[in-house]
Amino acid sequence: MEFTELADYAIPSGSLVEWLPCATGQWTPDPRPASYIHEAHLQRSSAGAGGQSWLGTAFEIPGPLDLEAFRITLQQWIDRHEVLRSHTSLDTESGEIIRHTVPVNGIDIGVVDHGYNSPSQVNFEHLHRLFDEFASPHSWPSYVFATLTPRTDDGPFTVFFAADHSIIDGFSIVLIAHEIASLYRENLTGQPANLFPVGSYVDFGAQERQQMADQDAEDAALDVWREAMEDGGLPQFPLPIGDRGPESQNGLSTWLLDTDQSKAFSAKCAASGVGYFAGLLGRLAAVGHDVAGVDHFRVVTPIHTRTAQEWAGALGWFVGLCPLDIPIDSDRSFDTLAERAATSMSMRKPAAAIPFDRIGEKLGTPIRPRFVVSYMDVRFVPEAAQWPEWKARALRSKAYTHDVYLWINRTPQGLNLAVRYPNNDTANSSVHKYVAAFRRAIEETVVGNEEKNPTNDAPGYSSVALQTVS
Repeated sequence: MEFTELADYAIPSGSLVEWLPCATGQWTPDPRPASYIHEAHLQRSSAGAGGQSWLGTAFEIPGPLDLEAFRITLQQWIDRHEVLRSHTSLDTESGEIIRHTVPVNGIDIGVVDHGYNSPSQVNFEHLHRLFDEFASPHSWPSYVFATLTPRTDDGPFTVFFAADHSIIDGFSIVLIAHEIASLYRENLTGQPANLFPVGSYVDFGAQERQQMADQDAEDAALDVWREAMEDGGLPQFPLPIGDRGPESQNGLSTWLLDTDQSKAFSAKCAASGVGYFAGLLGRLAAVGHDVAGVDHFRVVTPIHTRTAQEWAGALGWFVGLCPLDIPIDSDRSFDTLAERAATSMSMRKPAAAIPFDRIGEKLGTPIRPRFVVSYMDVRFVPEAAQWPEWKARALRSKAYTHDVYLWINRTPQGLNLAVRYPNNDTANSSVHKYVAAFRRAIEETVVGNEEKNPTNDAPGYSSVALQTVS
């Protein structure tokens, strides 16, 4: 599944319908605290830092659209994920976070049918305004749905969804198409959706606060971050990215490897005794040396905090950050750099166990990554093989920050890379130079390994490093 802005999705012409959740049940005061990352996001956004911060998805469902079945589907999905029925707000005078929650069956869906066919550009502009307006951390709902039905009523309809990052992360996004499509099929045909039970991100926030009593874990994380920030602060992209301007960031998305090539790369990693992500990091380090002359590849990577089975399929922002440092010398072989990457991940992983906003408080300086590489293995997400047929895409809002983010996703279709970077000539040249060199490096790595069977392809959430965009 590719990860791009809405402008890069082929939005069809057709009839637009907005699906707006509204509370019919009682809003009840809820003492459960927000997660650290959620609270910090509210604080930053209330202070005017940044702009929109939503993530979303788009995908097709076979038509025709049954309005009532889809309305019931959205009600069921909102009941499934408590975070969609809960609202946190910031008291700007006291700084206190206040939560209210609506019980199961307490949400109805308002249907706004525009009732006419519009061209794709008009639909794009409408969707963008809708997402920017509704997917806000300070309002409820902080998410919104829309559907587009083509002029031929019997054709597939496209589902659009966006939510503020405070209640959703990259892995949550890739689960949505399967869950909504399965519930919709059940309501149309009676075929059971068979969705596995999930926990509540609202409960996760409360548990996270309790876990912060582990002083040893916090001390270990602080040691990692202190060391990471000793040498000039947080890592930056190894090539120049120019000056910050007022424009929104630029981006690219490209497929690096097809399915067979990805399996061959996995075989190479297994033969070297490392995981797939360590192999990728080793190649990124080699490229950093080749194109920028760096002798240490330094980067921040998101690591998921879905440490219990109940969080595996839950909607929420389950992300910690880990700063990595991979030394580079005359031995830049695949085996050597991949092993060093694996060692760095193993040694520095404790940093991700403590919320990075808490780390920033303890160190007296905010943790604001400038260069991030995220990796997700999403091959085992239910119905992931159907994503091309469904035209499924992960979406992100515009960004205006002065940083570089790389998202690398291993899917049933191969290996995809998405990059977000400053919108200037310097950054554009640097990023494209780096990506081209990275592509060559991993393509050269798979040569001679196409026929080998990988041994590190077992599914599991423990190996997933989740992405974040703010």
